[in-house]
Amino acid sequence: MNINVTPELTFRTARSGGAGGQHVNKVETMVEGAFNIDASTLLTPEQKQLLHEKLANRINSEGILQVRSQTARTQLGNKQEVIFKINDLISKALIPRKKRIATKIPKAVVEKRIQFKKRLSEKKQLRRGNFE
Repeated sequence: MNINVTPELTFRTARSGGAGGQHVNKVETMVEGAFNIDASTLLTPEQKQLLHEKLANRINSEGILQVRSQTARTQLGNKQEVIFKINDLISKALIPRKKRIATKIPKAVVEKRIQFKKRLSEKKQLRRGNFE
């Protein structure tokens, strides 16, 4: 059964699996939400491109982000869970990554490394020198 909310977001229901007895076998509580990224009027073309890159493993070949929920006992609860998951995925994907600022190695660290190398070199020199 398909339920259209907007041209961007559609829901499909099916019977949930797992424990629950006869109730599970007769009620369609599992909800699968499909968000059409390409048809979205809320997103800019740059945001759509970013979503396609960051959520590539969750988006099918038609550009639809699919999310499913069957944790709640009611269809309404699962529908709310699907909407929450879609919002969460999109908002996290649209957060820009911070650029890494290269830091300079402190002089004390460089000096410590050089001193360690000198001590190791002296130790090896002492081992080598007594065989003549």
